[in-house]
Amino acid sequence: MKTRGLRIAGAVSGAVSGAVSGAVSGVVAGVVVVVLMLCPNPSFAVATAEPGSGQHGANPELPPPQRGLLPSMRIAEPAGWGDRRPSVPQGWTIKAIATDLKVPRQTLVLPNGDILVAEGKGGGAPASRPKDVIAGIIKSKGTTSVKGGNQLTLLRDADGDGIYEGRWVYAENLNAPYGLALVGNRLYVANQDALVRLEYTLGQTRSTVAAVTVARLPSAINHHWTKSLAADADGRYLYVGIGSNSNIGERGMAVEENRAVVWQIEASSGATRTFATGLRNPTALAFEPASRQLWAVVNERDELGPDLVPDYLTSVREGAFYGWPYAYWGRNVDRRVQPQNDRQVQASVRPDFALQSHSAPLGLSFVQPGLPAPFAEGAFVGLHGSWNRDDPVGYKVIFVPFANSRPSGPPVDFVTGFQADGKTMGRPVGVTLDPKGALIVADDLSNTVWRVTPAR
Repeated sequence: MKTRGLRIAGAVSGAVSGAVSGAVSGVVAGVVVVVLMLCPNPSFAVATAEPGSGQHGANPELPPPQRGLLPSMRIAEPAGWGDRRPSVPQGWTIKAIATDLKVPRQTLVLPNGDILVAEGKGGGAPASRPKDVIAGIIKSKGTTSVKGGNQLTLLRDADGDGIYEGRWVYAENLNAPYGLALVGNRLYVANQDALVRLEYTLGQTRSTVAAVTVARLPSAINHHWTKSLAADADGRYLYVGIGSNSNIGERGMAVEENRAVVWQIEASSGATRTFATGLRNPTALAFEPASRQLWAVVNERDELGPDLVPDYLTSVREGAFYGWPYAYWGRNVDRRVQPQNDRQVQASVRPDFALQSHSAPLGLSFVQPGLPAPFAEGAFVGLHGSWNRDDPVGYKVIFVPFANSRPSGPPVDFVTGFQADGKTMGRPVGVTLDPKGALIVADDLSNTVWRVTPAR
């Protein structure tokens, strides 16, 4: 694959200087300057060819680890959509149903077809290493400058013509809301620090009752702040994905308590327990409808090279340990983690389906019966896109076909065109299917919600 992009060493140097003067000093500042001298080529880039398929599926290619002073850094240069729009397969159409949002992350389709959009931007963990300062600056160049809304926005298409003419702030004063789930008349919202509950009435455009805290969620440091959410079929239990507080435990394992896990929370009491562990950053959760098995997409670790470690889609088994930080993709030992823990390595479960390394899956939605082939059974996955490899990957929505409730073939591109001509117009996050078979896609770079509809 080749890339086209605009080098931004000068801009990054200036940004680093500002960051150093405001937040970094002494030895760290010196190291930052040295690093920029040694690695002056972080740049904007856009993929111009499809990466190979060797990192998709149950048996991905795992090259030898690569380590260096800094990983390669090429990011999305934001640009407006103008007259462009994303591309979808023949027989489908796509259009924006909401724009000028405040960092849309995940969406939830309500029983009457209304759409709730969680808007927020959390985190703020302090940099623990000089390279974290640089990485933070690089990543910030490929994100929206809009402040997160800390709210839920409700969208409504009252006459069913595909135009969502109604728009209201449904709930506000939240704390970086992300995961959403509706159980009966109870709406659950996973803030970055707590799972809260709102009372929902069909057709209402604004919540009229204050949010009730169901359970506090780990929020100290919050290196990975998003809290994904899914409810089981009978609504008795809620499942929350909680990301790690570091790349590979470099802040010490004490701050990783109740991190890189999926929690099970009893809806009635708020009682919590650990359901599965070793998932570095489980950014979306969903139940496969036929088997009622919980699945997750997970963002794996960095700084082992452009093709390690594959992000993945996996079933989440009760009591299972998925390797982080000691091992990856089964029992492949990460030698950077000290001290080693061979017992945990041997206990590591191999994920089900690899996605391209660093593609950053953030959205997951399983198909309900009724979609046309080849999308009749499987899962849609939103890939937010890489920042730390020379050849960018992700920046699209893919479909992973299933058969008998298991992945059954290579992924199929579904929504593409978020990058073009060295620019990046959008970055997909949450994906949700509505009752009419349309796919709702949240785009947190252009602050847009897209709707993809099949031809009838």
